[in-house]
Amino acid sequence: MPLSRTAGHVDYGPYGGAPRTIAIVTDAWYPQTNGVVRTLSTTCDVLRRWGHDVSVISPQKYHSVPAPTYPEIRLAMTLPGAVGRELARSKPEAVHIATEGPLGFAARRYCLGRGVPFTTAYHTQFPEYFSRRTRMPAKYFWPYIRWFHRPAQRIMVATETIRAQLREQGLTQLSHWSRGVDLACFSPDAPRPREYGGLVGPILLYVGRVAVEKNIEAFLACDHPGTKVVVGDGPSRAQLAAKFPQALFMGKRTGRELAGFYAHADAFVFPSRTDTFGLVMIEALACGTPVAAYQVPGPLDVLTSEVGAMNEDLRRAIGAALTRDRAACASFGAQFSWDAATRQFLSGLAPLQEQEALSLQAAPAL
Repeated sequence: MPLSRTAGHVDYGPYGGAPRTIAIVTDAWYPQTNGVVRTLSTTCDVLRRWGHDVSVISPQKYHSVPAPTYPEIRLAMTLPGAVGRELARSKPEAVHIATEGPLGFAARRYCLGRGVPFTTAYHTQFPEYFSRRTRMPAKYFWPYIRWFHRPAQRIMVATETIRAQLREQGLTQLSHWSRGVDLACFSPDAPRPREYGGLVGPILLYVGRVAVEKNIEAFLACDHPGTKVVVGDGPSRAQLAAKFPQALFMGKRTGRELAGFYAHADAFVFPSRTDTFGLVMIEALACGTPVAAYQVPGPLDVLTSEVGAMNEDLRRAIGAALTRDRAACASFGAQFSWDAATRQFLSGLAPLQEQEALSLQAAPAL
């Protein structure tokens, strides 16, 4: 029985309510490692634990090609009809289009053609992201963002700063969807990495994609004393490792091993200016490690003066972060729950009416 759609959000109850079928269309999925993939995969895990039937339509299902300048990201090559057949097979009661890439575009077109409502999310500051990669002004990319998200019933956003930014672009159908931390994994008692042995302190850590839009060079070029450690991989790793030989590049780490890198660093440095949230910041805080960042969206919404420091002079931000109380950081990070974030996601969905569901299930011809 399809859920009823009203002007407000749907109340699914504290544990997700009765099982529901949900289709999530995303261009970001495994084997990529980034905040979007972690957010979506963890949300799917929680939904399934609550009894929901979740279908993920990702590049894994289609022929794909490497993204220009970023081969780790695969772009699916398919037509709206192929995505439509996947949606029809899953028989969802709600459709969520998570990304603005080829699959998201195909799902958007198919749903609009069938008169089927859907929700979207704004995970990444794409105008700024593409500006960093193309050296073109960010304003040239906003028309696509406005066009893509305008038909959505709701656009899910993680922070108030991003909400205000999208409102300025005329996108007002906004719904809050925060982020969480796996507190069983990320905690101050995570084991100390052997790689930290003998390092000159303070240990300053970055975790995330090693790519130009993450602004890691600003961190590595900062002249604050200590040892800089980079955990993660990406297209800029070789270039940055050659340019900054004094920094330690650890590659990709996961689970409790990653938690140990967080927990035994003296400060976590978040130099990105293009993230809408910054999941790694709350992972670091849950491990008791204070955060240094620029005064930009993401840090402005997540950090407080008790657990982090923001300054346009990154050296000063690091120095101030090193004075923060680690117990306060761990207590603050423990407030972020994936269960709470997933309830927000469920509440933001646009359930299909019966006729809409039937229209979606009428798969296009092969």
